[in-house]
Amino acid sequence: MNTTSILILLGVLILFFIWKKAGQLSAKNADQLIKAGAIVIDCRSVPEFNAGHLPSAINIPVERIGEVQKKIQDRSTPLLLHCQSGMRSGMARKQLLGMGYTNVHNLGSYYRAASLLKK
Repeated sequence: MNTTSILILLGVLILFFIWKKAGQLSAKNADQLIKAGAIVIDCRSVPEFNAGHLPSAINIPVERIGEVQKKIQDRSTPLLLHCQSGMRSGMARKQLLGMGYTNVHNLGSYYRAASLLKK
């Protein structure tokens, strides 16, 4: 592998991590939204959710995120999304924003969400 290939690979990795973190909520903001009654949505599959989930979370898998309309009609309700790594919750966030929900945030991974919600 030559120097150019290594630099390109490094650049792609850096962009990937920046993209992955885009739209994720800070600990301070998460705490404020939780205190204000935000709804936590676990975007993982039903088997993943059933294997273990955050006590406050409801399960709406990313492929069924449109069903949020049946449960949450107020599109300004704060929604905190998470999944296993933060990727599916990021996709769900974009979809919900496209549906007109205005207060949608990505907590990222299950472990990050668990640490943010403990505080």
